[in-house]
Amino acid sequence: MTERVDTDRDLMGAAQRGDGVAFDELVRRHTAAMYRVAYRILNDRAEAEDAVQEAWVSAWRSLHRFRGDAAPTTWLYRVVTNAALAQVRRRKPAVPMDVSDESVSHLVSDRDSGNPEDHAMRSEEAGRVHRAIATLEPSQRVPLVLREFEGMSYEEIAEVLEVNEAALRSRLHRARLALVARLKEMHRE
Repeated sequence: MTERVDTDRDLMGAAQRGDGVAFDELVRRHTAAMYRVAYRILNDRAEAEDAVQEAWVSAWRSLHRFRGDAAPTTWLYRVVTNAALAQVRRRKPAVPMDVSDESVSHLVSDRDSGNPEDHAMRSEEAGRVHRAIATLEPSQRVPLVLREFEGMSYEEIAEVLEVNEAALRSRLHRARLALVARLKEMHRE
């Protein structure tokens, strides 16, 4: 029987000692966030689900590698990011973006005025941003997703991507420039 554990770090330690219930609790707590990351990298529901499953299997097998230097969530983001990037490398040419997905609505402000026109304009703009992000190279898309959509700190993202903060800031800068350029192109189309 599992003792009561409240923090992710406690759960990770218990899971490392073979406690399957603790690992199940980590899965329960973090699958949704891991799916969001995978989906925004892959732009395909089925591939994102596969990447998350692959990430959890990999996490279970690699529990012994977690040293506690980073937060468990940072380690899990690294695992799912690696799984999603492996999917990108295995895939054939680019997968089309499913802009009808409910994830687009997450980009739209919750402070909707209730005006259907405003909502339609925000939804259209959110779809445009989502499509533009999908065109970025994974090396730009991943840090942008982790920073802007998952709210991770520069330090956390650098740990996930296993780069220094200067390299990360450079990637983010290039990603933002590329995103703005792509949005301008889309506006002209």
